[in-house]
Amino acid sequence: MNKYARRTVLLSLSAGLLASTLTACTKTGSGDGKSERVLRIATSDYVNENEYFRQQFTELFEFANPNIKLEYVSTLDERFRYSGSSDSNEKPKDPIDKLSELMTGDNSPDVVLIDYDHLPELVGSNLLKQLDQDIAKDKFDTSDIAPPIIEGIRRAGDGKIYALAPTFESYALIYNKKLFDEAGVPYPADKMTWDQTFDLARRLSKGEGENRKFGFAFSTYSSRASNLSYGMLVYTEPLQLSMIDDNAEKMTVDSDQWEKVWKTLLQLKTEKLVPQPSDDLKGRGSGSNEDHPFQDDNFLSGRVAMSLIDYRDVGSVANVMKNAHNFKGLTPFDWDMVTMPVHPEAPENGYGIRLDGLMGISAKAQNPEDAWKFIKFVNGEDWARLKGNSSGSLMARQKYIKPKDGAEFNIKAFTTLLPAPAVEDKLYRKLPNLYQVRRIGNRKLQDVSVNILQVREALKQWQSEGDALLQKMKDNPNASVDH
Repeated sequence: MNKYARRTVLLSLSAGLLASTLTACTKTGSGDGKSERVLRIATSDYVNENEYFRQQFTELFEFANPNIKLEYVSTLDERFRYSGSSDSNEKPKDPIDKLSELMTGDNSPDVVLIDYDHLPELVGSNLLKQLDQDIAKDKFDTSDIAPPIIEGIRRAGDGKIYALAPTFESYALIYNKKLFDEAGVPYPADKMTWDQTFDLARRLSKGEGENRKFGFAFSTYSSRASNLSYGMLVYTEPLQLSMIDDNAEKMTVDSDQWEKVWKTLLQLKTEKLVPQPSDDLKGRGSGSNEDHPFQDDNFLSGRVAMSLIDYRDVGSVANVMKNAHNFKGLTPFDWDMVTMPVHPEAPENGYGIRLDGLMGISAKAQNPEDAWKFIKFVNGEDWARLKGNSSGSLMARQKYIKPKDGAEFNIKAFTTLLPAPAVEDKLYRKLPNLYQVRRIGNRKLQDVSVNILQVREALKQWQSEGDALLQKMKDNPNASVDH
């Protein structure tokens, strides 16, 4: 079914369900319920050209509220849209700075779509309206909203609710029950520590060459699983471990904590607990794809006992196992989920948890009544019921978070941990080329992995070279920096 047909069917289904909403346009501060009103929505995208945005978030509301006209305001710098500024020294305006200007101006947007990482900044600047009073007044039920959203939002808002999100993304740990049973090892548990997970991996890893079974992988994808730099990102994000200070002036990697992180990751390679690039090639063998139908998937190939996995990829696992008889060379096995491993210092934090469509109301909104009506609608049960079966994301409403295609697994593994705000997000916005500092670290980590450098020596070099690069960026934040 093409997208236009899907849209027609969706709107048809919505008509009956949303009839009560259509008749509920009562009088507001803007006039009677039948007069046309404008609701301005600010986003960090070119939404007037983004059909996905409308299909995902606004078209059902527009259908149910024909008297409310939606206007979209982009917070991206239009001067840098296509080929960049004609002035190489001209810096693009930070989307958050532009959003702040809009929200404090005379014509503030009503609804603002924001990133979770930016929520504390906007709350601290008193730019968002607190939603708790509206929630209480309308008896809007938040008890069924998944912890990554409701508790994550409260955490970012000092215990208060300043925004809501209808969907989210999350990671969990998937495991192969067959490999655990064969090794006589107990299954993993929710909220195990990373050290406990790696101890299990030691008991599960066995064999040599292309017959090697690995206890753990940071990803089901071979290219990521064998990438120590990716592992470093996954391992350190929940710790909120930064490579630079708060002012982006000095590196902070020549430390005992960073040394411990690197030694932990390198030990996985030394003990062959995780796949490495050479192992990927061995695992693929010389046969055809028909003989190795899932050669690039560490988990489906049966080479890895435990792996981190994105919720979006779980449907593929369930589908493959359900139809295993159609794949030559594939032996199905039982599997299940637990939460991602956690650090004792941050036992509630997960990795890769993203709140999609996070929406708040500007403190200076000109139409706060319709703004709340929109947010309440998109985050309500009717919307979740309509979208739940077709969305690849997790619904905020836990009632509509269910395994698809008849699969049975611990779905709560994806809804238990909370997002950890990115500690370097503001610095990346300040210095667009900051990623190159991380590249230095990735190269040094690789040098250590092949015994060119010792861990602390590599961290000292990263510190020194990173400091020099930061100074160059400080002198000219917009210049292209090659390193």
